[in-house]
Amino acid sequence: MGPTIEVRLDGWLRQFGPKPRESVEADSVDHLIDSLEERYPRLRFKLRDETGHLRRHVRVFIDGEDVSGTTAGSTPLSGAGVVDILHSIAGG
Repeated sequence: MGPTIEVRLDGWLRQFGPKPRESVEADSVDHLIDSLEERYPRLRFKLRDETGHLRRHVRVFIDGEDVSGTTAGSTPLSGAGVVDILHSIAGG
């Protein structure tokens, strides 16, 4: 499957089931999200839209580097230590 990655999720996302820190085996961001959604079905469509793309208010950081964007899902996780997933709140 891939290396075991430490995943840290923000408080808003944790309301759907995950703990603050999860260990997930995954070789890409998409596989990591697949694993989280399998463990916590209530996360489905919170991180990705119906087409499978990362939602625009979701930020993914691999070892502190923002990889969010149209190709975020295919970003490899080999050599990664920590993935942070944050859901930004829009408003004014």
